[in-house]
Amino acid sequence: MFEYDLVAAEGSARVGTLSTPHGDVATPAFMPVGTVGTVKGLIMEEVRTLGASMVLANTYHLYLRPGHELLRRLGGLHDFMRWDGPILTDSGGYQVFSLADIRDVHDDGVEFRSHIDGSTHSFTPESVMDIQRALGADVIMAFDECPPGGSDRARAEAANTRTLRWLERCRVRFAELGAQEDGAEQALFPVLQGNVFDDLRRAHARQFMDLEDWPGYGIGGLSVGESKDDMWRVLDILNEELPSDRPRYLMGVGYPDDLLEAVARGCDLFDCVAPTRNARHGTAWTSHEGQVNLKAARFREDTGPIDPDCDCYTCARYDRAYLRHLVVASEWLAVRLLSIHNLRFIVALGEESHRRIRDGTFESWSREWLDRYRRAGGETKSSP
Repeated sequence: MFEYDLVAAEGSARVGTLSTPHGDVATPAFMPVGTVGTVKGLIMEEVRTLGASMVLANTYHLYLRPGHELLRRLGGLHDFMRWDGPILTDSGGYQVFSLADIRDVHDDGVEFRSHIDGSTHSFTPESVMDIQRALGADVIMAFDECPPGGSDRARAEAANTRTLRWLERCRVRFAELGAQEDGAEQALFPVLQGNVFDDLRRAHARQFMDLEDWPGYGIGGLSVGESKDDMWRVLDILNEELPSDRPRYLMGVGYPDDLLEAVARGCDLFDCVAPTRNARHGTAWTSHEGQVNLKAARFREDTGPIDPDCDCYTCARYDRAYLRHLVVASEWLAVRLLSIHNLRFIVALGEESHRRIRDGTFESWSREWLDRYRRAGGETKSSP
């Protein structure tokens, strides 16, 4: 029920089809983030009309609230959030390491306190598999240790070792669980670590491939504060190491310029909270002006759309002057309308990449697009 069909390529950039029990995903594809079972401010029918075919939800947040056993009793995440397409859940590992107030990492797993109420909890490789089985996502991620940005080699190497050991345990528990109650399969993706150390990245990829023929690979530990040059070099290395007939999910990366650079280096799936987070701050992406802040006074009498090249509902119906008014007045409609635009913008960028790779013009088009976007001030800075 899980297959990846590599359809076309231009250099390292790829077009493929990921088949899942809940439908096909044409790659390259951006997955809107529905952290707690909702893409902020939107109903799932709107997410579908934006062109998204697969969404992401988060194990850590859904485990804490409303709880995975409740979600199991309610029919799983697809029914709960009213989304009938493919879902990917991440393992919650990144959130445990970044959000938990107090945590104790050891070889068996992680003890942590909830960022919501301070209650104590434990994640192990086995429990994370059990939780994601209860959620019922199509693609689930193995439990991994993501070292913070700027970690030294010893810290990165230790995280690699622990992640590999946890992966072996995830693999065993996943096999024990078998198919879901309705007979649908899940696909387990491992998460590659290694920080910015070339040999650690190569070694981790090879160790994972020696362990099993995985249906796909998650690339973790990037966009955590490293330089862009380091990120691109790591992706070039993994493009050489990973099998071409498996999808590659670049975790937590999804700004426009980052997406195009990663597509050029063989990545297929992306996610990021930036589209809706930027909307909450009144900022929008454009093809010709980079990222714009609609609070700016220069938009007070601007009757043009956010982006004349965009085909989203917001750009078709509303002008910058009205959107600026909503942003300045802190109206929730501003967040909805800007979220619609930003999500459509990044999803459409994946769609255009798909078309350009198929007709052999991706490299020239993407270079021109990136040059224009960066000249306008849209280049993404390294993430903290």
